[in-house]
Formats: sequence, C-alpha cells, structure tokens
Amino acid sequence: MTCHFSGIEHPIGRRAFLQRAGLVLLGSAATSGWSAESGTPLRIGLITDLHYADKEAAGTRYYRETLGKLASAGAEFASEPPAFLVELGDLIDAADGVDVELGYLKRINREFASLCKDRWYVLGNHCVDLLTKEEFLGGVEQEKSYTSFDRGGWHFVILDACFSSNGKPYGRKMSSWKDANIPPAEMEWLEADLKAAKRPTIVFAHQRLDVSNDHGVKNCPEVRKLLEQSGNVQAVFQGHSHKNDYKEIAGIHYCTLRAMVEGSGPENSGASLLTLREDGAMMLKGFRQQSSYDWPRG
Repeated sequence: MTCHFSGIEHPIGRRAFLQRAGLVLLGSAATSGWSAESGTPLRIGLITDLHYADKEAAGTRYYRETLGKLASAGAEFASEPPAFLVELGDLIDAADGVDVELGYLKRINREFASLCKDRWYVLGNHCVDLLTKEEFLGGVEQEKSYTSFDRGGWHFVILDACFSSNGKPYGRKMSSWKDANIPPAEMEWLEADLKAAKRPTIVFAHQRLDVSNDHGVKNCPEVRKLLEQSGNVQAVFQGHSHKNDYKEIAGIHYCTLRAMVEGSGPENSGASLLTLREDGAMMLKGFRQQSSYDWPRG
C-alpha cells in the first residue's frame, strides 16, 4: 500500500535543507547511483519527537508549531509517497492532567493519521510519562508497544524501551527518562523474532541503542549483541536526543534523527524519507534540518 497525501491542514511551501552528513551527502538520485534497474524500492516516511502540546514554547521547543511542521513534512512526502510511516516516539508532550494529554494525542494523531493509513508508532518517554501505555496505544489504534512486520522483502522491528530498571512500565509519572530498558520478556521475544526473520531487517527505537549515556537504553550492549548475532539487521533508526547523529557498530548503521519540535519556523524541523532497495542499499533523504545519508550496501 502506498500512502496518498491529501487534505493536509496548514500547508507550507516546500524547502528541503540537507545538512552535512557523516557519510555521503546526497545531491540527487543520479549522484547516489539509484536507478530503476536496481529494482522497485520501498519508501518509508520517518518522523520523531513532535512533542505536540497546546502550550507556550519552552526553551528551544515550540510545541504548537508541530502542527504546521507536520503538514510541511506531509507536503514533502507527497512527491514520493512512502509505503508506510513510522513515528519514532514523543508524539506528545506533558499536560497537567490525563484528559488534557489525551486531547493533545487526539489532535496530533488526527493530523498524522491523515497522512497515511499504514502507520506505526514507537513509544517515547513523553508518550507514557503521564498516560499509561494502554491509553496511548488505544489513542493511536496500535495493538502492541513492541512488534514486527514485513513489507517488500524487508523485516521491520519496533522496540519499546519505556521500562524502568525494576521492569515496571512507564506511566503515571512513575518513571525517569534517564532509566530506559528493554526488559527480559521483550529481549526473549526479540531474539526469537530475529532468528525467525530471513529478510534484511530494520529496527525502530526511541531511546538510543548506540550510546551508554542518559539518552541510551541501559542494557543496549545486550540488545546490540542480539542484533549483531542475527546477521540480518542492517540499520537502527532512533530519536530521543533531538539532533542528528550517526554511528556504525559491528556493521550496523545507527541513525539518530532530528526532532521536529526544536526551533521556531518551518525551516526548523526534521523529517526523512528512507528508501530501501532490493539489493540491500539504503538511502535516507532528509528534509529541513534532517541530515541525509547514502549507504550503498546493507
């Protein structure tokens, strides 16, 4: 299924800004070696850290402007419609009460859902700071917080690191954003899922799997070991730290995406289009402040 982009509110004129990347900065399909002869590519829209809330800006976060920035991203996607969209966490920001926060979720998800029927959500710490996981997932109509699916010859994994060290899920202000963990039950599921998958695999996460600081998953070395042992994981796309970053660890690309909420004005935003080719090559085309990358082989 390919997404069709219509009826988007607050359209903003197209203006892509590609930053300097750690690998190959993309100029055009011709310079990156992508062609029709390479097979039918699979395109995926990626957005992270929208932090939508109907409240005044705080520091560098402009919560209300997310609506316009999301519409702008939809306009970018319209020229090359993705097969599905993935929101990499922190769709909403904090409110004073559950009902207000559910209102934020309903408002931003109405706009996000209008972009594509086939869409997926990664739980971020702000998604389940006050809300429970059941409340958030119910609001976005997604059954599970961690899951996997196949599309176009590729396997995709969504992880949930919103668990404290004691194994308790985030929610109702009973957690710390600095204490993110993949619990034993999810680790067992992940190991079995990767063993069963015979396709090249992409992992989506919110908290980072490539660092051991406050923005990282506490047991990320153990998680990375499972990813490496599978032999099929090509890349991990993640958010949480709000700025572009990239690392390659044991042959796996760890790409941290730029937050949409950061900065005022349509130019201060981030979204990207991931294109996966049948031979394993990957290309990330960034919009606004999102960096672009070209990985010739998976």
